[in-house]
Amino acid sequence: MSGSGANRKIVMGLGNTLNKDEGLGVHALKLLEERLAARAPAVEFLDGGALGLNLLPWVEEASHLLVLDSVVSRFSLPGQVMELAKDEIPLYRNIKMSDHQITFQEVLGLAKFRGHFPEYLHLVGAQPVDMSIGYGVSPEIAAVLPEVLKRAERVLREWGLMTG
Repeated sequence: MSGSGANRKIVMGLGNTLNKDEGLGVHALKLLEERLAARAPAVEFLDGGALGLNLLPWVEEASHLLVLDSVVSRFSLPGQVMELAKDEIPLYRNIKMSDHQITFQEVLGLAKFRGHFPEYLHLVGAQPVDMSIGYGVSPEIAAVLPEVLKRAERVLREWGLMTG
């Protein structure tokens, strides 16, 4: 259920660009914005970095939210591109590195609990290969970025948010 008045169309890139592949979502966002800004004028491109709970207002105001991020899954291989539709995205993570860490999944869960969940929600990303400190993605992730962008474009086209 989407909150009343939620009408923003957002592509949000997530991740810490100082930890190599953890920054996949932010790097993909910049590339996607360069390619699509003119063809998707109603879409906002938002660098969510690692802002955690501070992203809640954007999530709650979105009718359409496409998330680009690294996706850690025990069911996939390093460098594997993945997509999760709205109901496939887990809304919490039971393992935390700190009691103060709020994951984006929990931001989504809070938005749903508060009755302001995006009507259209999709995640596109890839399993990270290298999470070490450093800027830029690993060669393996760089090789799958075109596929991440292709899938993101497909989602925006299916939602009717792209021209041409």
